[in-house]
Amino acid sequence: MKVNMNPISNSARQCSKNRIKSTQRRTSRNIGIEVASICSRFFLKSPHLHYGYWTDDLELDISNLRIAQENYVQLIISHIPEGVRRILDVGCGSGQIAKTLVDVDYEVDCVSPSHYLSEKTRELLGQASHIYECYYEELQTEKRYDLILFNESFQYINLEEAIKKTFGLLNQGGYVMICDIFKKNTPGKSPHSGGHSLRRFYDIVSEHPLEAVTDLDITEETAPTLDIMNDMLNEVIKPTADLMQQLLDNRHPVMSKIVKFLYRKKINKLNKKYFSGLKTGENFKKFKSYRLVLYKKTSVASAWQLDFTNAHPGTAGSKSQEKNKVGAT
Repeated sequence: MKVNMNPISNSARQCSKNRIKSTQRRTSRNIGIEVASICSRFFLKSPHLHYGYWTDDLELDISNLRIAQENYVQLIISHIPEGVRRILDVGCGSGQIAKTLVDVDYEVDCVSPSHYLSEKTRELLGQASHIYECYYEELQTEKRYDLILFNESFQYINLEEAIKKTFGLLNQGGYVMICDIFKKNTPGKSPHSGGHSLRRFYDIVSEHPLEAVTDLDITEETAPTLDIMNDMLNEVIKPTADLMQQLLDNRHPVMSKIVKFLYRKKINKLNKKYFSGLKTGENFKKFKSYRLVLYKKTSVASAWQLDFTNAHPGTAGSKSQEKNKVGAT
């Protein structure tokens, strides 16, 4: 009889592999965000990392991206309920939104897993805020907050864990505001990655004592940002990469062939993902829903009394918000 002397089971090995892959994805994501921060500051003269909010009177031009991003920040601030004082900014980027909130007299703490961005945030905020340099799921604190803000960071956190963690960190009657991308139930493969399923999000939220206050569909106003980025990819980055490839072919032809062969799958994947010309605003609107949602933490007793048919997230009993739910099903 053959005895398995290896104490590590196949399931344990698989769990270990999954943890390694998860860590690698997180590391890659953090590096990507850090690079985006550097490029945004240098090339776009913008300290922001999020989408822009494009109003009808704002020309769609890269020179106006910073204005659109500042419009976005003001939109968030305008939806903060009265009585909120202490805010937790989850995935704060370089701290720009937190700084704006501090400047209008909110008390703001931040969560950031990136050491580079945490340092930038500390430089910006000084002693005004506490920076939790960790992943949101790992956050340990005795503090409780009036509002927890997810600005394009909610999509990176496990849905159930995010809701459960947030509920525990909120004061009674506190709020959670999410301004982020969600997936619509549209057939086909989206050229744009990211976002939790909008339908599943609504289902998970309905299982918790959270009352819908606002559900605003801002897909039309944010989608033009993708057209700006798509143009940059195909009119600046792609031609530059092609010229560098030509230079390598000319100077080091043998090395160039080896690199192309060894990394052909990754090169093809990158070309398909970023330079297909499909990462447009129209495709974004087809497959994604960009929403600003606000929920209030209620008591368990109050939650049992809620009529989720009339107060389902996205409706809050109003016809205008019912219209905003289009695309969730």
